[in-house]
Amino acid sequence: MADFDLLVIGEINPDLIVRGPDMRPAFGQEEKLVDEATLTIGSSSAILACGAARLGLRTAFLGVTGEDQFGRYMLDAMAQRGVDVSSCIVDPELSTGMSVILSQPHDRAILTYPGAIGALRPEQVDRSLLRRARHLHVGSYYLLDALRPGLPALYAEAHKEGMTTSLDTNWDPSGQWDGRLAEVLLHCDVFLPNEAEARAIARRKTLPEAVEVLAALVPVVAVKLGAQGGMAYANLAKVSSPSQGSIRVPALSVDVVDTTGAGDSFDAGFLYGYLNGWPLDRALRLACACGSLSTRAPGGTTGQPTLEEALLAIRNE
Repeated sequence: MADFDLLVIGEINPDLIVRGPDMRPAFGQEEKLVDEATLTIGSSSAILACGAARLGLRTAFLGVTGEDQFGRYMLDAMAQRGVDVSSCIVDPELSTGMSVILSQPHDRAILTYPGAIGALRPEQVDRSLLRRARHLHVGSYYLLDALRPGLPALYAEAHKEGMTTSLDTNWDPSGQWDGRLAEVLLHCDVFLPNEAEARAIARRKTLPEAVEVLAALVPVVAVKLGAQGGMAYANLAKVSSPSQGSIRVPALSVDVVDTTGAGDSFDAGFLYGYLNGWPLDRALRLACACGSLSTRAPGGTTGQPTLEEALLAIRNE
């Protein structure tokens, strides 16, 4: 038996979440008061890892932090949530990245200082981890500057070791949406974009057109649709699935406090179902439940549900 169900490779940075009725900064030294400021676990990859561990997946993480207060905070907080961070790299020459999130109930703006986020290099990935885990997930593709050129080879190695693989690119701050992504997707079993990312990556105007393009490369595509829930598509030429065509599932009805990390919790739920051999529609329902329930509290991890909580919410919906 593998030591871990899931190995996550990605960025490590805390979030400072600021909440209030008017989050538009005013320059000219004008001061505005906000209702709340919360320092919490940030970064898409780390939030996903915490959500997966919360659901019961044995989860390990690999990323780079600086040898500073924010780095120590992140590693300690992730470990407290059951994520194995023993393979993470602490580099005293770097500063840990950070995101400031201006949050309102149904939208947010993000300012990110990259710091060590893009520092992980392909040769720093301990290949023994590929033999110790069942599944490899990489998050924030467009932020992993040093690792990105080596990802096609890393995914190919993971497949040779018998792992399944997934990817969530997140947003491309450069707006270019290029690089060697197609080469990575050819070695990817599950792709987890949101709607805007799917359309941008596929260079198509509509979601159905984008999913058709992406499904030609990846066996399973699961798309986050925010307040509309999610959709999933299994390419039956690439994977055996009892579900035909695309499936849509609505989000749960919850009192939304903060949407930070909802898509990452969606990913965690979908991967739980995928790794446990669930039918596509059931995995998607769990994903939407996890994403919805995560919005109950500020930050990406505070509201993440246990498996029992998510399943109960699905039954009661």
